Amino acid sequence: MDDSTFALSISVVGAGIAGLTVATALRRNGHLVQIFETAEVKTEIGAAISVPSNALRVLDHLGVSRENLKGVPYLGNTLFDAESGESTTLHWLTPGANESIFCHRSDLYEELKRLAIGEGEGPPAKLRLGTKVMACDPEEGTIMLHDGEVVHADLVLGADGIHSIIRTHIIGRVQKALDSGLSCFRAVYEADTRQDIPELQWLTAGVCGARSVRGRGDSFRMFFIYPCRSGTLVNFIGYYADSEGAARAWTPNASREDIIAEFGDFNPKFLRILDLPIHNESHRWKLRVLPQLPTWIRGRAALLGDAAHATLPLLGQGAAMAIEEAGSLGCLFPAGTRREDISARFEAYQNLRKGRGEFVETESLEQMSNIQHGRPAFFNSLEMQSNLLEYDAIEAAHQCFNERFGDKSGSQY
Repeated sequence: MDDSTFALSISVVGAGIAGLTVATALRRNGHLVQIFETAEVKTEIGAAISVPSNALRVLDHLGVSRENLKGVPYLGNTLFDAESGESTTLHWLTPGANESIFCHRSDLYEELKRLAIGEGEGPPAKLRLGTKVMACDPEEGTIMLHDGEVVHADLVLGADGIHSIIRTHIIGRVQKALDSGLSCFRAVYEADTRQDIPELQWLTAGVCGARSVRGRGDSFRMFFIYPCRSGTLVNFIGYYADSEGAARAWTPNASREDIIAEFGDFNPKFLRILDLPIHNESHRWKLRVLPQLPTWIRGRAALLGDAAHATLPLLGQGAAMAIEEAGSLGCLFPAGTRREDISARFEAYQNLRKGRGEFVETESLEQMSNIQHGRPAFFNSLEMQSNLLEYDAIEAAHQCFNERFGDKSGSQY
C-alpha cells in the first residue's frame, strides 16, 4: 500500500461538536473513523451558540452549509445598564469579526453530523450511540467499552467533554473541573410575539447582534441575549455570582420565578423577555472551570475541546477552540500519515494548540472580573479581537505541517 492510500483507524470518544468536527476533518483525508457516544440518542438541545469568525473559517473549510446553520449575523453588542436602561452600542473593532454568527446548537450539531457520517469525501465515520467508554490505554491506542469490548485504533481522540475519561488516562489522574463561583440560567424563547410587547423594542433596535444587561453592585450579574435560527428564536442567559451553589441541593430545572429572584431589581423592561413564549424548559447551570493540564497528549491519544480546556463562556470561544483544534488535527494527519508519524504529529498539535486554548481559558476568567469592575473588556480590545477572531487555524496548521514535516503527503489540506 503506498502512502497516498494509507488510512489510519481512529477512535473519537464523544459525539458533541468537538467529536463530530474532528471526525469530519479526518474522514475527508480517507481515515477510518469511529465515534463512541454514551447517550442512546445524541442531540444538542436547549441553548444557542455563537460561531465567531475564527470558527466559521474552519467550518467553511470543512464544507459546512451556512444555510443549514440558519445563522443570524453577529455584528456587535448593545450594553445596557440594568437599572437606568441607558445603552451603549459597540461594533467589532476588527473587520474580519463581522463574519461571526449566532445559531442554535442543534442546527450546528445536525450539520456537523451530516458532514461526519453522511455522504461526502472519504469513508463516512461510524457513529456508535449508547456506547460508554470505560477506560483507555493511550500507549496502545485502545479503549474499553462498558460491555468489555476492547477497540484498537491508531489514534484515540478524547472529545468527551468536561468529565472526560480519556483525560484521566492521558494525564494519569482524575482532574475534575472546579466551581467557578458563577452560575447561569439558560432559556430559549419564541420571537414571533416580541413585537406585541412594546417594552421589548430594545431587543431589535440598533445593531444586529447581542444584548448585554449588566447589573450594578459588588456581585456579578448579567443578561446576555441574542437571536438564532434565522431570528425566530431568542437565546437568554442570565449569569450571576453563586457563592452558595456548591453547598445547596442543585436542581437543573428553573422557573420564571427563580430567574426573577436573582434579577428582580433589573429595570422591568428587561424582565419582560421572560414573558415571551418559552421554546424549551429553562435550566440552571453551574459553570465550572478545568485547571490547566500538564499535557494534552500521550502515546496514541490526544484531547480536544472541553476535555482539554473547559472554561467560562464569556468570550464565546469555547466551541470555537474545539472547532479550531479539530481542523488543526485534520491538517496534521493528512492522507498518507503513517503510524510511525503519530508521535511527532501529536507533538506538533500540542505545540500549536495548547497555548492558544489556555489563553482563551485564562482570558475568559478575566472577562468576568473586567466586566464587573469596568475595566476594558472583549468588545473594547482591538488586540484581543484580532488575536481571537482574525486567527486562521487552517492556515496556521498548514504552516506548522510544512515547517515540521514538509508538504510530502499529497493531502488536500
